[in-house]
Amino acid sequence: MISGLWNGISGLDTFEKALSSQSNNISNTNTIGHKSDTISFQDMMYQSRYGKGVMVQDIRKDFSQGGLKVTNNDLDVAIEGKGFFIVNDPLTGENFYTRAGNFKVGANGTLQTVDGKMVYGSSPILTNLTSSDGTSQFTNKYNTEITSKQISTADYIESINAKTTDYTLSAQDSGVSGSGFKDRSSKISDIRDLITNYNEKLDLYVSNPNATSTPATSQQTQISYASFLTDLQSEDDYIEVSINGENVRQYFDTDVQTTMNLFADKLSSVTGLTASVNASGLVTIDSLVPGKDFDIKDAAINNNAPAITETIAPSIGSGRGMVDSARTALKNALEAADAKFLEMTHTIGNSNAALTGIGEIQLKLDSLNIVENVFGNLSIENGVIYAKDGENKFLIGKLETAYFINPEGLNPQGNNLYAANAEAGDPLNAQYVNKLVGGAVELSNTNLGDGLVDMMVYQRAFEASSKSITTADEFLKTALQLKK
Repeated sequence: MISGLWNGISGLDTFEKALSSQSNNISNTNTIGHKSDTISFQDMMYQSRYGKGVMVQDIRKDFSQGGLKVTNNDLDVAIEGKGFFIVNDPLTGENFYTRAGNFKVGANGTLQTVDGKMVYGSSPILTNLTSSDGTSQFTNKYNTEITSKQISTADYIESINAKTTDYTLSAQDSGVSGSGFKDRSSKISDIRDLITNYNEKLDLYVSNPNATSTPATSQQTQISYASFLTDLQSEDDYIEVSINGENVRQYFDTDVQTTMNLFADKLSSVTGLTASVNASGLVTIDSLVPGKDFDIKDAAINNNAPAITETIAPSIGSGRGMVDSARTALKNALEAADAKFLEMTHTIGNSNAALTGIGEIQLKLDSLNIVENVFGNLSIENGVIYAKDGENKFLIGKLETAYFINPEGLNPQGNNLYAANAEAGDPLNAQYVNKLVGGAVELSNTNLGDGLVDMMVYQRAFEASSKSITTADEFLKTALQLKK
């Protein structure tokens, strides 16, 4: 009978804990990223084959996937699959782990949890800076957008952004007649053609970033008019050549050399070309656009046809070498128009198995020294953080996630946080065991139906345990009365 009292008391204690555990699950139905508790029971010691009651065997977290809710908030991220976001308490320096991805921008511009923990991830490295004058930031004078490309491979993530100053305002006539002279409008046309070429080469590179790096070559063609210069005598005499189906003709003007110089100047006015002529009448036509093929034919002085020689054949190249050639050609044309060119390439490695080198993520473009006086419009795509300024989209960070061999061994800390320990194991990179969904959060995985049923079962078990105590008490009273 005394044993029955203690068995009942163990039931009251155990099912009070069970009720508390299940009520905690139900109360956190709307808690982002909450993982429900699962309680299990075991019988206690036996004496003469009589059991001595019940006790809680274990309370573990159920880390099954919760549903995803689309919020369209820029800084909301949900984990689909295994793993946890890595956060750090700036007051203690201790790392914690969470499934709650409702993040915010801190006062210092870093990515934080709602309670001020620093969200950890990888930050980009400036892997290429091409600048006309050493400038390393897009200041307000860089007001012409050229390109913004994003590249993602198994090994790295990269963004390439380029801007220029306003070349339409700075371009002026320059050069010497007969030796690469360019007027203002020709310079502007060349730059626009080179911008198109640069973007086309970038698109090719984005489609196959692992292609072998081979630089492009620019076409060079020479035409020797030397044997026929004596035919240039009167205003009816002319020199000409066909370029891409368009005839370029210069009539005799003043003298032979002046005529040849003016002819070279007309060739230089063709978009994407520059030309020069020497004293012996050799005209050299150079393409400004790497890899572009110009159809040059039908050279003539009056009715005479001099030889045309392609001294350098064009080739578009491949990989980074192709892009480098296109970039250099554009930069040179801009500088010839007294404009400035600036390109930045930011890169983050895509394989960090040991989760080394991670830390807080700065979100402000001006704090990152990328753009002057601009915060940037933020977005998170597959865990990669971008900030937009106009049409330019900059890579500024990558969320890293960790998983554990035994996540049930993690220590719950409250505030949706878990602490690692020896039972859970070492944190491992979860990049290949989950998917990060931007503009969404993971809901609690509490099952209300099961929870309410369990609550009723535990309540009845609690009541039954209390009944066993009163029954044992009645038995004990009867036994005491029998002794009197």
